Amino acid sequence: MKKLTDNELTLLQDLQKEFTQAKLDLGNTLLQQNNLMNTVKEIREKFSAQEKVLMEKYGEDVTINLESGEITDKEPELTKVETE
Repeated sequence: MKKLTDNELTLLQDLQKEFTQAKLDLGNTLLQQNNLMNTVKEIREKFSAQEKVLMEKYGEDVTINLESGEITDKEPELTKVETE
């Protein structure tokens, strides 16, 4: 019966272990991605809820500077006047 050399067998076993570990790592990254996507969704929902509270308190036509907390009225948008 033919048989692999010890070096050949070790090489194949090591490659198989690397492949299995790579698949495991890939699965873990997908789980982490899913967890992060859920976290982002939760943060967006909290932000949206807080935004609604602030719009009720300060009005819908304001801008809030997130660095200073300063609240200013939004600049009215200029409408284009068509000239002929």
